[in-house]
Amino acid sequence: MNVQSDLSMKTDDVLRVELEVFRREHRDLDEAITALTERGTADQLTLKRLKKQKLRLKDMIAVIEDRLTPDIIA
Repeated sequence: MNVQSDLSMKTDDVLRVELEVFRREHRDLDEAITALTERGTADQLTLKRLKKQKLRLKDMIAVIEDRLTPDIIA
């Protein structure tokens, strides 16, 4: 099942909750990446995996925000 059809089955309230969860996870990943980089304790594979996960979350956040934002006809 793709993301768009999965989102169409959810209510706006559920999407808002998921949006906050994804934003929090994105922020946590950003802090983890920064901490690992500053300490120099992470290998490149771990950093690459965390950054990829962060990008996936960013994409999900954008999809949900688009779904929740009403279309404005100019």
